[in-house]
Amino acid sequence: PISSWLKPNKTSGSGNDTVNVGADSHTGRSVRSTVLSFGAVNCTDRLVTCNQTGAVEAVSMDSGTLSVVKAGATVTVTGHSNSSKLTFSLGSTNDIPLTVPASYSAGGVTTNNGASIAGDPGATQQFAFSVSFTVAANESVTDKSSQLIVTDNAGNTATCTLTQAAGDAYLTISPTTITIPADGTAQAVTVTSNTSWTIA
Repeated sequence: PISSWLKPNKTSGSGNDTVNVGADSHTGRSVRSTVLSFGAVNCTDRLVTCNQTGAVEAVSMDSGTLSVVKAGATVTVTGHSNSSKLTFSLGSTNDIPLTVPASYSAGGVTTNNGASIAGDPGATQQFAFSVSFTVAANESVTDKSSQLIVTDNAGNTATCTLTQAAGDAYLTISPTTITIPADGTAQAVTVTSNTSWTIA
């Protein structure tokens, strides 16, 4: 049978003719090959070897930005690649204190960050990858952002910028009552806040 990815414009004919042989898009890095067998009554079968060039190595994030709630959450960043190895790192903007996990999922296979992917699924087709990590609650009153960068084995990169919503402002003092002695010695009031405050 004809390989499913090969697309000749016809599979039969009579007399002199031309067969145009196309193919589905190939997302893997390696060349793939198959054979077409032309047959006719009382004739020896004639074979045509069909090779399809592999795709250029590439990596991409499914989204260039990702929003994180102020309360924090477990975040999963996804993308696609045909590389034999992916390495995750943090960019220059790191207001959100992220720790890149030691492993990620590549085509359903748990893989160590920066290590070769078992079975090299990208040789034959593009695969999906995902990396998950925990983002703590944003205790500040400003938005925060960080960049997660993935680099393939050829040095191509893709970046996802995570933006976390600002936390709620808070102001507490302790103690709430002080007694200043007659000699006027100062008594300490501890202020705990994540925003500017005034005394009136």
